[in-house]
Amino acid sequence: MREKAPSSKPMRRMFLLSMLALGAVSMPAAATSPSIAMQVWKDPNCGCCKDWIAHLEQSGFRASVVDEGNNAARARLGVAQKFASCHTALVQGYVIEGHVPVADIQRLLKEKPKALGLAVPGMPIGSPGMDGPAYGGRRDAYQVLLIQKDGSAQVFTSHAGKA
Repeated sequence: MREKAPSSKPMRRMFLLSMLALGAVSMPAAATSPSIAMQVWKDPNCGCCKDWIAHLEQSGFRASVVDEGNNAARARLGVAQKFASCHTALVQGYVIEGHVPVADIQRLLKEKPKALGLAVPGMPIGSPGMDGPAYGGRRDAYQVLLIQKDGSAQVFTSHAGKA
């Protein structure tokens, strides 16, 4: 009768676990977390829109950009003109109008309120995309509004200014 060789299963398991651990350590953080898809409508010549999109992508969002302006998209998505800004986005069923910071979008997606979305009307200096060196570090106070489906809105977040 032939004697069985010692099982190599534990050694294979240790090897596989070691390889997995090494792979996890060497992978960049962005590769391990899924990105959040977002569609953005903007004017093709708008620099602040490009800067806002870069702000989003640095935080794990993946933007699909439509460079045809945003007036038609804003109207189609039900955002009143009084909330208008230079770009409009759609993420997980919510409309994002204007220079809304990533932290506010992440909070919206976490809390999932029954609402149309968020808006930063106009283009406040110091908001994401409007915060480049051309503004000399100036930050105006502004509010992010939570827009309801009936067209009403309330303050979602207030951002302080800085001279």
